[in-house]
Amino acid sequence: MTTGGWFVMLCSVGFVTVLFTYCVTRVLCGVRPDHELGHVEPVHEDEAAKD
Repeated sequence: MTTGGWFVMLCSVGFVTVLFTYCVTRVLCGVRPDHELGHVEPVHEDEAAKD
């Protein structure tokens, strides 16, 4: 393989490795919000009997 081929291969593999590490770090060590996006609304007694 030529020198240019090695350079392109190392750059592409390095970029994917850095991107993967960045994404995994963001998911595992990221700041968690103090609230949840979804929640269950309370059901009133008059609505509980409806099917």
